[in-house]
Amino acid sequence: MAEYHRPDSKKLQSLNDVANRLRIHSINATTASKSGHPTSCCSAAEIMSVLFFHQMKYKVKEPRDAANDRFILSKGHAAPILYAAWAEAGLFSVEELLNLRKLNNDLEGHPTPRLNFIDVATGSLGQGLSVSCGMAYVGKYFDKSDYRVYCLIGDGESAEGSVWEAMNFASVYKLDNLVAIFDVNRLGQSDPACLEHDMETYRKRAEAFGWNTYVVDGHDVEALCKTFHDATTVTGKPTCVLAKTFKGKGVPGVEDLMGWHGKPLGDKAEEAIKIIQSKIESTGSHGLCPSVPSTEVPAINMTAKLCEPPSYNKGDKVATRVAYGTALVKLGKNNEHVIALDGDTKNSTFSETYKKAFPNRYVECYIAEQNLVGVAIGAACRNRTIPFVSTFACFLSRAYDQIRMGAISQTNVNLCGSHCGISIGEDGPSQMALEDIAMFRAIPTATVFYPSDAVSAERAIELAANTKGICFIRTSRPATAVIYNNDEPFLVGKAKVVCSPDNAQVTVVGAGITLHEALTAAEKLAAEGINIRVVDPFTIKPLDAETLATSAKETGGRVLTVEDHYPEGGIGEAVAGALSGHSGITVRRLAVNGVPRSGKCAELLDMFNISHKAIINAVKEMIKC
Repeated sequence: MAEYHRPDSKKLQSLNDVANRLRIHSINATTASKSGHPTSCCSAAEIMSVLFFHQMKYKVKEPRDAANDRFILSKGHAAPILYAAWAEAGLFSVEELLNLRKLNNDLEGHPTPRLNFIDVATGSLGQGLSVSCGMAYVGKYFDKSDYRVYCLIGDGESAEGSVWEAMNFASVYKLDNLVAIFDVNRLGQSDPACLEHDMETYRKRAEAFGWNTYVVDGHDVEALCKTFHDATTVTGKPTCVLAKTFKGKGVPGVEDLMGWHGKPLGDKAEEAIKIIQSKIESTGSHGLCPSVPSTEVPAINMTAKLCEPPSYNKGDKVATRVAYGTALVKLGKNNEHVIALDGDTKNSTFSETYKKAFPNRYVECYIAEQNLVGVAIGAACRNRTIPFVSTFACFLSRAYDQIRMGAISQTNVNLCGSHCGISIGEDGPSQMALEDIAMFRAIPTATVFYPSDAVSAERAIELAANTKGICFIRTSRPATAVIYNNDEPFLVGKAKVVCSPDNAQVTVVGAGITLHEALTAAEKLAAEGINIRVVDPFTIKPLDAETLATSAKETGGRVLTVEDHYPEGGIGEAVAGALSGHSGITVRRLAVNGVPRSGKCAELLDMFNISHKAIINAVKEMIKC
């Protein structure tokens, strides 16, 4: 590594000048918008100046170039100073900053990837470091490149558990290309942060998590220059920079005082700018040009197809969770950028199948689901990998905010949730996902797959790999019969009519375990002279409304949905919504009403009235009406 060369006095003064320009821009922008967080920006000014105009290597006109160093503003409310840094770097005019938070402008209150220099949305605090871990992991182990990842974290958000999940992950994987900077400005939104300026406790905590740690004056540009350089010489450990700063730095009557979080300076702005301006020696161009990356990082193939079609015999009993692992391996054989991540459930989700085939493309994230999802979002950034996350579907609820923010981040991440519903049996309600369909249906960029056999499961995984946005694949624990031919085609948003006898009187819609219960019910009802049509929706979002409407009209307007899920937000509500514009159709819903308990799968299906017996009874009641 190169030795440290102290910047000369002119360079240091220029960095101080840029820091104060960033303060002024942040004050002006928030004053113009009459909202925002100028004091949170002011505490980070020197950090941003040194990073963007001395330390980081990036192409200003190509901000998402794969070779660039990465910067994640985890404390997203300080967005104005991030925008100001890019404006000072020359990406766009500083005058544009005055359009902050306007409806017709993408300089939003918190950063989003509507801007070409933003990788992920931040502002829901505590998530930036996990994303940074994903980026750093890809850089170190997959791209094998020298780009570095910098993450600026607020001291208040360090109370979030997800931050420490990420701290653990980075240490375990020796992410020496990652630098986390804590802006310890002492003050939170409504109270001082819990440690205020107790830098020693911060240091002990970071070191206890295995990080190379520096405590530095966050307003001393020379100290910051040396600290960031020293971080580049460290191997085998991530670096934590604990920067002691002051909220509202440089603003008299505001600096280090409570009551100014999230407020523009108002009538204090003019005087504050005058005082800050007086500290700037050069009023012309600052003359600081970011260094460019020394190497290029090639684009990758983002298309992933199964290397061979499904290979099952009809009637074989195969769990869809098993087919998930099989399909991943088939994708991986065709594309080396498919990666699998899990939270210590790989022997249940069957991501271990992928690990055995491609151990270097599997990332164990341990029992830390928020970080698991955040790492995957980071790994997906700049089209560097095609990530598949797996865990029990119920545990994804713990990471719901990360998933929600992933949608705002325009991420392309695939999430496989196994062990859905009461059909898992004896493990009991804490392990049963009964809210997951509702969760993912509410995500605006999500596609929700619910395969019912091994063939459709493999095709769901293939489709997910090539579908933009967040994809959720719901897989089941029990082994169920293969019902489709190996060459059966599947498409997003297209249902399958799997049973359609003549004179069918009711359309029954089921998925996963309940599709098989519906087929059993169809057989038993047929023996009594009652025919039903059975529909497999395949994707719950988007739903094939056309097929459902046609089936409903051809079966007397009677539709019965049956699902291994709570009624709220599930298949029944999705179908009812899709058919709400059609007259003469009645939708009856069978779902898990109430908190379940341990028991055998068949016993629970009967207890909660989603078994073939319940379907038979419901069909007979509907026909009588």
